[in-house]
Amino acid sequence: QYIFGAVCPEQKTCAAIIVPYANGESLQLHLEEISYHVPEGRHAVVVMDQAGWHTTKKLHLPQNISILHLPPYSPEINPQENIWQYLKSNFLSNRVFNSKEDILKACVEAWQELINFPLLISSIATRNWASLNY
Repeated sequence: QYIFGAVCPEQKTCAAIIVPYANGESLQLHLEEISYHVPEGRHAVVVMDQAGWHTTKKLHLPQNISILHLPPYSPEINPQENIWQYLKSNFLSNRVFNSKEDILKACVEAWQELINFPLLISSIATRNWASLNY
C-alpha cells in the first residue's frame, strides 16, 4: 500500500489517497483528490520530486493545480518528505503487519492522526521559500 498525500501548511490541511501501486494512474487519482480540496477561487502548487510517475506526460492536471518539480536528488527540500518521516517515525515503522488489510488500516489511522492536528501539519511542512509572507 502507498499513501499519496499532500499538505498545505498555509491552510493547515491535507488530502490523501491510499493506493496499491505507485504509478502515474495513482498520481492522477491523487491530483484529482487534491483538486477537490482546493477552495473555490484558489490555485494549488504541488511540489514534487522527479520520480518517474511524477513526470509522466500522461497526467491531466486539474485546472486549479500546477506542479513545481524540484531538482533531481534533492528530497531534503521537499516538505512532504518531512511528513512521510513523521508518519513513519510515529505510526508506521518497526511494526509487523499480518495482512494487507492491517497495512491499509495503519495507513488510514496514521493519516487520520495527522489531519487531527492542523498546527502540526504547518509546523512540519512550512518552508520560508514557499511562503507568501517571506
